[in-house]
Amino acid sequence: MTTATTATSHAETVQALYGAFGRGDVPAILELVSEDVRWEHWADSYLQRAGVPWLTPRTGREGVREFFEIIATFDVTEFSVLDVIAGERQVVAEIVIDATTPDGGRYRDEELHLWTFDGGGLICRMRHYVDTAKHIAAASGEDTTA
Repeated sequence: MTTATTATSHAETVQALYGAFGRGDVPAILELVSEDVRWEHWADSYLQRAGVPWLTPRTGREGVREFFEIIATFDVTEFSVLDVIAGERQVVAEIVIDATTPDGGRYRDEELHLWTFDGGGLICRMRHYVDTAKHIAAASGEDTTA
């Protein structure tokens, strides 16, 4: 596969994942990730030290399932994919999300999602780049949009 073909394929995979997310189709999402996918693994993350439950490190398909089980408890009133930019092994997506957590925390954020692919075309790493303060506040039950 050429670099352009690989990038297009990876972008299509990410767009398919967001489509499955919109339908609530977690099994379809899990087919797109590797068995040993690393979800939110950072050398150091203040969000993780603060205990934001939806952004803790997870490994493997079960870890990804856990992430989506948490997100399924949110009231997501907006989830917009503004742009998807692809390279040979990574895809970045610009996202706008407005969500309320079960305990009343709310955030509206402009995020970047970084998807990394393995040689077999599966997602092997995912990282959210977010407004740290908003997510920490929302995890504590604060409405950051007020």
